[in-house]
Formats: sequence, C-alpha cells, structure tokens
Amino acid sequence: MRVAFVGKGGSGKTTFSALFSRFVARQGRPVVAIDADINQHLALVLGLDRQPEPLGAHLNEIKEFLRGDNPRILSAEEMLKTTPPGRGSRLLGLDGLPYTMETPHGLRLMATGPFSEDDLGVACYHSKIGAAELLLNHLVDGHDEYVVVDMTAGADAFASGLFTRFDLTVLVAEPTRQGVSVFQQYREHAADFGVSLAVVGNKVHTAHDVEFLREHVGDALLTWMEHSAAVRALEQGRPFELDDLEPANSEALAMVLKHLDSQEKDWARFGRQAAEFHLKNARAWGDARAGRDLADQIDPGFVYGRI
Repeated sequence: MRVAFVGKGGSGKTTFSALFSRFVARQGRPVVAIDADINQHLALVLGLDRQPEPLGAHLNEIKEFLRGDNPRILSAEEMLKTTPPGRGSRLLGLDGLPYTMETPHGLRLMATGPFSEDDLGVACYHSKIGAAELLLNHLVDGHDEYVVVDMTAGADAFASGLFTRFDLTVLVAEPTRQGVSVFQQYREHAADFGVSLAVVGNKVHTAHDVEFLREHVGDALLTWMEHSAAVRALEQGRPFELDDLEPANSEALAMVLKHLDSQEKDWARFGRQAAEFHLKNARAWGDARAGRDLADQIDPGFVYGRI
C-alpha cells in the first residue's frame, strides 16, 4: 500500500512521515520511505547522519534497468518519467527497490536527492522526482507492504502525474487558514482523478483547533496530532522512542494505518492514469525530443499488479 504525505511548508509532514513509517515498521511490516521533498530532511528525522544515494543521480541506470526487454521502448534515452511498464519491462517488488538505506528502526529509506550545482538556474525539481515516479510505475506492492512518500510542499506535486501513484494521500494541516488552504487546492486538482484524500490535523492545542479543522475540511478530517513534547524532542534531535508519544498521538498513527489498509488497491485505475499522464507528457514535449510518437510505448495488453 502506498501513502503520500503532503501539506504546506512547515506543516510537519516530514515529521509525520517519519513517525508513521516507524509506527508501521514496528508492527513487523516491510516499509520503504521515500523523501521526495525539495528539502531533504527525512533522513535526519529518521535518525540517519547521511543521505541515501540520490535517485536523481542514477536516472539513466534506473531507466536502463526498468526497460528490460520491452520491445516498445527502443532505448533508455527515450524513456520519460511517465513511461509505463509493458510486457518485457522489469517489475519490482518492495525488496527490489534500489538505492535504499537501512534506518535504525527497521525500515528502508530512498531519496530523490537535492539540487546539484549544475542544476541551479537550469533545472526544475521535477527532474529529480522522475526517478521515483518511474520506480512507482514499475512497483508491484502487496497489501501488507508499505511505501511512505514525503512529498513536495503545497500543491507543487500536481506538476507531474506522481500524485496519482498512491492508494491514499494524507494532507497534514495545521489549524490555520494557510494550513487548510492547501487542502482546498488538493481537493480541486484531484477531483477528477479518483485520488483518496484524507486530512490529519497537526500541532493541535485545543478543542477549538479541532472545530476549526472540521469547519474547513469537513468529513476529510481523519484524525489529529496534539501538540507533543515528545515530537519536539524528536525534531530537536534528543532521544525519542515511539513509546514516548502521548496515547492520543499513538492512536492517531494507528487511525491513519487503519484507513490506509481499508483502501481498495485499484490496479486498473493505476494503469489507466499511467497511460493518461504518459500521453500528456509525450504530446507536450516527449515526442519532439525522441523524434517519434511515444504513444507506442503503451502496451495495451499489459496487466498491472502482477510480476
């Protein structure tokens, strides 16, 4: 199952992504976390003193590997970040995801990577998350396996088809007008794509904060995290264990996991949207770069969800 955590900058989505990843891993379930934020802080919050190998730096190798023997893809160079798998492509299970790093808490971490000096002034961040999008397109994950993605802030994720690659999208929102405004953007942009969207309130101090969230996001409010001295200790780098969390905050993590597990794995929709966004990118710029019609990369006989 795949879950993306989104929200405005400073909402606490990176901290919540780390807490949720650790919570699921402690249940004995396999977890891969992916830092797909332009600010690469997930490794730090997960207790690592260095970053994993950046996926963006290995994009060509990833393309060559995933292409496999697919006769519809003539070369790795013509693969777009949206190129869907077909018969002959290499499909991955959770254990096959490359460039991961073990964390102290029983899960693995991947990272898209930050900007390099060569990128400054000439590249957008979506060139970095293209590798993650390709890997998710080729991943066949089971119901008791988990991919947790810390996304870019705000509604910037809608600049690519990555926002459709998840079983659940969780918006982490502070009880402020700025916090809930991102929810309005997400709900509008995702309305036509069948995206399952839930809201988790964060940094909640009073019942009035909960009322404010309910007023602005309605039934999308799944649960909330109360202001936490234990979480502040985590964010400051002081000793922290999941058992240090307040009972209400532990229950909030359990509620998100229960809601994620209740989602239907819709491989047919996943495949339709993979083709849709590939055609959009091919027509916008990919065909011109490749010098041919990249709609041919879509294999109508390919069945998603099987290795």
